[in-house]
Formats: sequence, structure tokens, C-alpha cells
Amino acid sequence: MTDASPTTPSASVPRWRVWLDAARPKTLPAAIAPVLVGIALAVEAGAFHALAATCALLGAVLIQVGTNYANDAEDFVRGADTAARKGPTRATAAGLVTAGQMRTAAAVAFGLAFAAGIALILRGGWPILAVGLASIASGYAYTAGRYALAYTGLADLFVLVFFGPVAVGGTYYVQALDLPGWVPIAGLGPGFLATAILLANNVRDVEEDRAADKRTLVVRFGRPFGVRLYNHCISGAVVVPAALALVSRDHLGVLAAAVLAALLGRRLVRTLATTEDPAVLNPLLGKTAGLLFLYSVTFALGWVLT
Repeated sequence: MTDASPTTPSASVPRWRVWLDAARPKTLPAAIAPVLVGIALAVEAGAFHALAATCALLGAVLIQVGTNYANDAEDFVRGADTAARKGPTRATAAGLVTAGQMRTAAAVAFGLAFAAGIALILRGGWPILAVGLASIASGYAYTAGRYALAYTGLADLFVLVFFGPVAVGGTYYVQALDLPGWVPIAGLGPGFLATAILLANNVRDVEEDRAADKRTLVVRFGRPFGVRLYNHCISGAVVVPAALALVSRDHLGVLAAAVLAALLGRRLVRTLATTEDPAVLNPLLGKTAGLLFLYSVTFALGWVLT
């Protein structure tokens, strides 16, 4: 399939709304949450650096937006997004913009993310340059290229790593200029829940993805496997703060994050396991993202205040 979507946006949809919706605001907590955790860890360590923290947050959001724009274009080009999709409308598939326009928007977002990271590179040196370039490359390769992550079943691992240990560890490092081993471990908490967001999406879209040869883990191993993996991600988010509190015998306030994930997460697991209705599963993505954000805020406050 080529860049053949209509070029004239619907008159009923304001242009700004097209780009805002294509940025997928409900997914942005996945970018913000681990940065908040990294900032909190640095605050407690007496290493908070306002400019570095701000640039890390801005860069993370822009990379997420760029990834979402690239995904919008590439899923249309590959045939994964069609008029029959169960999820929310995608701008390129709906003919509101062309794939070329969406790709340009993705490049602009990635470019702005790199610009936001210049101060971080000057502060943190080549390790931050490497992490930044790897994050942008992964965002592009999520759905673009011959071996796109989302089409080979590797996306879940990359989400876990880049929205977890990399995001938390990188945010901490650009402030403290040091990286204790426990910091990336703490990052696994938000990483697990970010992966759960992806799994909720892939469980909902399993039939469409199979038809488009988008070989996600759910397509490869089946819907029940996807539900179990979602459950394991929720459980992982419970275990991480509990283990940190147990080992350190300090910062017991982070146990509130474990309780939050256990109580709210189980309800989400039941929903995913018991229905295939898109009207129910579509809000599940936003609810999982909301859990990630609340979990990370609770984790951050629990770490700083106790």
C-alpha cells in the first residue's frame, strides 16, 4: 500500500484537533510517568537539577508523540489500520492527512526531542547522546522499516526497557551524574505498566493484526497468552516497590504504589479477560495508562516522603 490517503481533511474536524488526536494524549502518561519517578529518586538523593529534569520530561513526551505520529502513518501504509479497525480513528487511515504529512510531523517531533536533549548531552556526555539516539531510533522503528518492532513481536520488550529502566535511569543520571544499580530496578515498575498498555491494545486488535501480518506476541501466541502477560505485568508492578521496600527497609511509602497496582490492576485484568467488546476494551487502554500515572505519582511521593 502506498501513500494514497485523501489529501483533504474533513471540514468537520478542526486541523488542530486532527494533530492533537493523532498525538494520542491518553498514551502520554507512559512517557511522563517514568520521568516523574526518576525525578523523585533524584530529589530524595539530593541531586535534583531543574533544567535537566525539565528537558528530560519534554524530550520523553516529544519522542512519544513522534512515535505515535509514525505509527499512525506506517500502520496505514502496511494495511494494519483500515476503516474496520476497532480502536479510535487514526488520522491517516481516515484520510484526514496523508502518510507523507504524518511522517513529516513525526520527523519534526523527533527533531524537537533531540533539540530538548542537547542540554542533557552537554551535561551527561556521550551516554546520554547514545540513549537519546537509541530512544528516537526505537520510536521510528516501532512500526517503520523492514524489521519494525511492532510487526516482529519485539515491541513489548522495547516498551518495558525504554519506558522503564532507561527512562527512569536516564532521568536520574542527567541530574545526579551517577547511576546506582537500584535505580533501573525501580524503573521496572512503570515499565511493566507501560507494557500493559501495549498489551491491552494488542489483545483488542488481535484479529486485525493477524490479517495485516502484524505478528505481535498476542498474534503469535494467542489472546489468552496476551491476557496472562498483561496480568504478569500488573503483578510485576506490584512486586517492584514491595521488593525495594523489603530490601532497603526504608521508603515504606512506596508500598502504597504496590497496593494501588494490586487493587486497580486486578479489575483491569478481569475486564480484559472477560470481554472482547471494543466498546469496553477501548477505554481499558486509557484506564491502564491512568493506573500507570497514578502508580508512578504514588511511587514518587512514597519514595520522597518516607
